[in-house]
Amino acid sequence: MAEASVTDGGTAPGGGSGDRHGLRSGPGRLLVTLYAVFTVGAASRSLYQLSTRFDEAPLAYLLSAGAALVYALITVVLVRGGERARRLGVAACAVELAGVLVVGTWTVLDPSAFPDSTVWSTYGMGYLFLPLVLPVVGLFWLRAGGARPAPARD
Repeated sequence: MAEASVTDGGTAPGGGSGDRHGLRSGPGRLLVTLYAVFTVGAASRSLYQLSTRFDEAPLAYLLSAGAALVYALITVVLVRGGERARRLGVAACAVELAGVLVVGTWTVLDPSAFPDSTVWSTYGMGYLFLPLVLPVVGLFWLRAGGARPAPARD
């Protein structure tokens, strides 16, 4: 019998659901959805800004593009699953959290450094602080095994 991964929405061998931490459960599906929405939002915003207004605030627009890439990576990791993807996801969530904290603090201490806001400005205040909350939830989810495959059973 082929082994199914908990993260692909399949059932564990032996007919049991086995996907307590998989995408079928609420938190995993919600995380994927939120990261996918943030990927599209940050990417489309930064592409528009980079192509039409780059000279106004290049640092802010490049940071938004970087955030979009991090969001896309985390989305793929959550969908793909597996131990290697989980480790990559933990690293990406840590980078995201560091970015939110550094850029958020920078925009609070020196607002003039950013003539236009980024996704991470003021800790994501323009996005209901979700950029600050998402990596923390993502780290907990990934550390708890949210993107690990189902264990093989005989």
